[in-house]
Amino acid sequence: MIEKEDVRARLQRTALELFRERGYDRTTAAEIAGQAGVTERTFFRHFADKREVLFDGQAVLLTALTRCIADAPCELGPLDTLFRAFHSTVPALEANRPFSLPRQGLIAATPALRERELAKLEALSDALAGALCERGVSEMQAALAARVGMTAFVHATLAWLDDPEPSLGEQLDLTCRALKALL
Repeated sequence: MIEKEDVRARLQRTALELFRERGYDRTTAAEIAGQAGVTERTFFRHFADKREVLFDGQAVLLTALTRCIADAPCELGPLDTLFRAFHSTVPALEANRPFSLPRQGLIAATPALRERELAKLEALSDALAGALCERGVSEMQAALAARVGMTAFVHATLAWLDDPEPSLGEQLDLTCRALKALL
């Protein structure tokens, strides 16, 4: 019997291949499922729609980030807390680079996927702001830090996807220093 995670990963890889080969708009969930060797019903047990096959990692990312924010030393300010959390995700992001690089190219070229990505980033920012508020950061400061921090995190990640040198951790450090200098 095939493990659930194996099916999920196979659907994601297959979807990315088909989207890149045929285009996002010309690929159906049924075609992804068929190519992956499962039924369309199985596809929809794993993903709400065909866009979600590319955005599945958000829940894992959110959990990792909010857990790290909650566990951060009390003396850290909001931005330092966020960058500490961002750094905690580096190993997972680096391991996922072979999928993330073509995924990001596809998102950049597909308006429906760019829109979904913006919605996902907004939800992540809201969750980060909530996690900062739970640490006693004021609502306004938490919202500002989360939005600015998420923008910086995305900037660093995209720069690293474009060129893996410097490393993602180093790119985060460069971005954090530039942000602090700007502020």
